[in-house]
Amino acid sequence: MKKSFKNTFVLGCICAVVSVILAFTNALTAPIIEKNESEKANAALSEVLPSGKSFTKLDITGQKLPSTVKEAYRAENGGYVLKLSTTGYAPGMVLMCGISPDGTVAGTKLIASGETPSIGGVAAESFAEKVLGKDASGIDGVDTVGGATKTTAAYRSAVKDALNAAILLGGGDVDIRTEEEILRDNLSAALPSAGGEFEKLFITEDIAGVDDVYKAKNETGFVCVIGEQFIALDMNGEVLSDTTDEIASVARAAMQLLLSTQTTDLTLTDYVGLPTQLISAKVTATGNYIIEIKGIGYGILGGNDYHPASGEYIVIRVSMTADGRIIDCLTVSQGETNGIGSACANESFYGQFDGKTEANYGDIEAIGGATVTTNGYKQAILRAFESVKIFEKGANQ
Repeated sequence: MKKSFKNTFVLGCICAVVSVILAFTNALTAPIIEKNESEKANAALSEVLPSGKSFTKLDITGQKLPSTVKEAYRAENGGYVLKLSTTGYAPGMVLMCGISPDGTVAGTKLIASGETPSIGGVAAESFAEKVLGKDASGIDGVDTVGGATKTTAAYRSAVKDALNAAILLGGGDVDIRTEEEILRDNLSAALPSAGGEFEKLFITEDIAGVDDVYKAKNETGFVCVIGEQFIALDMNGEVLSDTTDEIASVARAAMQLLLSTQTTDLTLTDYVGLPTQLISAKVTATGNYIIEIKGIGYGILGGNDYHPASGEYIVIRVSMTADGRIIDCLTVSQGETNGIGSACANESFYGQFDGKTEANYGDIEAIGGATVTTNGYKQAILRAFESVKIFEKGANQ
């Protein structure tokens, strides 16, 4: 019993002595370790902002910065380093970007990436040189790298976010809203009763002077986009916005035409020579056509272990005048490669066909890195033109 107590006592003493030694050692080494870690961190930050001295991590919680900005550091002698996370060809692209006191890019470094090493990875390294010295007004002019458009476009966008973040952190003012956010804000300002929820109408009539029409999802009205103006109308087509008589007249006439549009389904079997890709067709009372047709893109023609084909066609809707001019174009559905060919579902792509004819429909900007998708889309548009010419000849002709 006494021996057991003695052993326990001795063990307790040893533990106490070791604890004291460890605490003493930690007290001596902790500042050294912290200093070493700080020096390593500063060295990494200095790599993208070589002129920077003594970096301080900023608390950006609650600050209105671009969503890609995850961390921010300020150099004691001026300038910032931003850590950004974005999606290129694949999620997980993380880069550091140094911004000089004069608001230009001092350096960038990709620190994590899910990009294809031999394509996007190589392109990102070369692209880092292209953005050096650029400011917020000049970064958009940096061309992406062919074959790695998605990667380098994301890289450029992240660098732009870093430049804008530096302006904001320095007390400046810059609009960091996306094009979609700006559009939504303008629509909401014109028609507050919509609650910010709108859908773009597919236009089937030739409405002169009106660029686009949006309908409130809660059925409280419409907004006509006429140049830089957003004109609100109620569900009956009466103008609600305070505008000139001329603009009000244009908006009112456009809505009256759209609201009165009637269509008739065409029986495809009544016509000879229609493309097999044609899904459906309608004609309006004013003689315009609404075509739905399949495009053979990468979802059909592609397919290997790295980019398997989806087996899906690109489904396109086109409204067209009887003499063959496109009124509106829309991608209904698609199964193209996500982040590359899937850009055919963006209005920035399919909107290029508005106003085009058979003579110039090919004069559009292709989707970078998606030649098969672009060509398949254009082929479908050509078949829509051919379909309208057959309809104009009449049934069984």
